[in-house]
Amino acid sequence: MGCCTATGCDEFFSDRVARRDAARYRRRGLDGTARRIVALARHTGVAGRTILEVGGGVGAIQIELLRAGAAHAEIVEISQAYAPHAARLLDEAGLAGRVERRHLDFAASPDEVPPADIVIMHRVVCCYPDIGALATAAAGHARRMLIVTSPRDAWWTRLGVAVVNLVQRLSRRTFRVHLHPPSTLAALARGQGLEPAHMHRGRLWELRAFTRAPEASDT
Repeated sequence: MGCCTATGCDEFFSDRVARRDAARYRRRGLDGTARRIVALARHTGVAGRTILEVGGGVGAIQIELLRAGAAHAEIVEISQAYAPHAARLLDEAGLAGRVERRHLDFAASPDEVPPADIVIMHRVVCCYPDIGALATAAAGHARRMLIVTSPRDAWWTRLGVAVVNLVQRLSRRTFRVHLHPPSTLAALARGQGLEPAHMHRGRLWELRAFTRAPEASDT
């Protein structure tokens, strides 16, 4: 919970944001990048698998993966604002009770969360200052696959991040967006025994997947 104070997560990811995200999912379903995450997980094999999503928001990806046959899903979320909206979406989908939700700083308390077959971080690493702690914890919890999306390292994303952070600074808010080098993420994943398996670069977001060797994941 200390991270929410330190990085301003509860200021930025408010009830208004959570309500908007839930309404958008009801109207349009997943966004394009999230659809790629679900498609990649399904292609790898999600049936009977366990899912851990760090920063899962309203839980839209979890809903789609449970519909695709995942056995169990868990969300670790640093902001409390998403919880009631996520619960309503699960009820509407007929999946109430199928997702376990924890409110904590995953990077600071990784031992409180069990490992999962597939770990997902969608638009999360740019919201957390300590990429080393976050990515190491996520990779270490992934028994089979880690899927991460992050802002593309391009001049237009750097400009956008600078504008967002300027607005935050002028508003006297503590939340900041961070552009962590993709090479750092890859090195941290390798340090936990994962190897790059897939990469897709969109206009704004990059999707990277890392997998663990079968003999390592089955032990």
